[in-house]
Amino acid sequence: MVPTASRTPAAHQHRHDAKAFVRDVSRVCGERGLRLTPIRLRVLELLAEATIPVKAYDLLDDLKDGPGAAAPPTVYRALDFLLEHGFIHKLESINAFVGCHHPGESHQVPFLICDGCASAIEICDEGVADLLTRQARDRGFTPAGQTLEVHGLCADCSR
Repeated sequence: MVPTASRTPAAHQHRHDAKAFVRDVSRVCGERGLRLTPIRLRVLELLAEATIPVKAYDLLDDLKDGPGAAAPPTVYRALDFLLEHGFIHKLESINAFVGCHHPGESHQVPFLICDGCASAIEICDEGVADLLTRQARDRGFTPAGQTLEVHGLCADCSR
């Protein structure tokens, strides 16, 4: 079953309109000549519908209820495709996935992850990623990617 937070106000939802998100990704796939297979589409829909980050095995459980048999490699291949093309993000510290607010743009963004309700908030501010890249390059380091995840309590859980 796709997880949802018990206290998930609109501000906590990673994606506010699941259907619009899926339409955006479908459009981008068409523009890029990418194939959004039925399993990739279903994984994308499940992530879009979730209000908190979803683990691969939760997706697998949901896919077992649908048509066709979904094995772990199938789910991971779908996730790899969606990650590779920037349609979803992987939250490394909790090994879970969320849809991307800007599926047509290549970008790196930090996340605020609530340890109370498990919500994840994407911070859409390229300045943070730019600052980290600049700091790395100033030290002679060539960055290949970024993962910035801040754990704590969201405003609701802090009350």
